[in-house]
Amino acid sequence: MADEDQAEDGAVAQAPKSKRKLIIIAASAVLLLTAAGGGWFFFMSGHGDEKHAEAAPPKPPVFLDVPELLVNLAHLPGERVAYLKVKVVLEVKDAPLMAQIQPTMPRVTDLFQTYLRELRPSDLNGSIGLFRLREELTRRVNAAISPSQINAVLFKEIVIQ
Repeated sequence: MADEDQAEDGAVAQAPKSKRKLIIIAASAVLLLTAAGGGWFFFMSGHGDEKHAEAAPPKPPVFLDVPELLVNLAHLPGERVAYLKVKVVLEVKDAPLMAQIQPTMPRVTDLFQTYLRELRPSDLNGSIGLFRLREELTRRVNAAISPSQINAVLFKEIVIQ
């Protein structure tokens, strides 16, 4: 009788292991078939005689000059007075947007003047200083002409004296 109990326990113990192996084998087969199907789809299906539509060439941007700005930079008492001369161009997506921006140029100039007067000469040191200046001027122009947006502010000339 003890042998029969052990035989039944052995059969019961063998059944879950064989089911586990069967599940692992089935999952591996499904994974392999999925990977093979995905590989075929990505590598073979795109190589037909299909004609691709040509993308339209992008429109060249339009540039809008901002009047030249000459401001004195912020300084501490006793420090030498420094001046900043800036020539800036706005990169606009298209000509109709340029027509919308033109009437707001006095506002844009005012925002530039008030921001630039708060800068210190040390704020403009190095390329990171000019990058921050460009980003801040772009943000201010976009706020002034909202909901329209410009692509970038580009520097034509920067002189610190």
